[in-house]
Amino acid sequence: MNEHLLEEVRGKMPMEDDLFEVAELFKAFGDLTRVKIICALSKSELCVSDLTELLEMNQPAVSHQLRFLKQSRLVKTRRDGKVRFYSLADEHIQEIFKVAFEHVLEE
Repeated sequence: MNEHLLEEVRGKMPMEDDLFEVAELFKAFGDLTRVKIICALSKSELCVSDLTELLEMNQPAVSHQLRFLKQSRLVKTRRDGKVRFYSLADEHIQEIFKVAFEHVLEE
């Protein structure tokens, strides 16, 4: 065991709360429906009815996943009259999704 190396790594480890937040972020990516929504929103801002049609799912199921993604700070909303439009919260989410997809497609 290399005590010096362990101490060096230990000193560079993030705080436990920050690691928990990262784990929660990856949990949000851990559901196929949520990944489909993130993929769709990486292409364009969409409303719930657009997403239900695109994903061939019912509105309550899509709304439930959007609520989870919003609480996880992965998506944001914009209201236009009575319609809410959803988009990715920021470019970081787009980049995380892009990098994950590239990783999966590597041979």
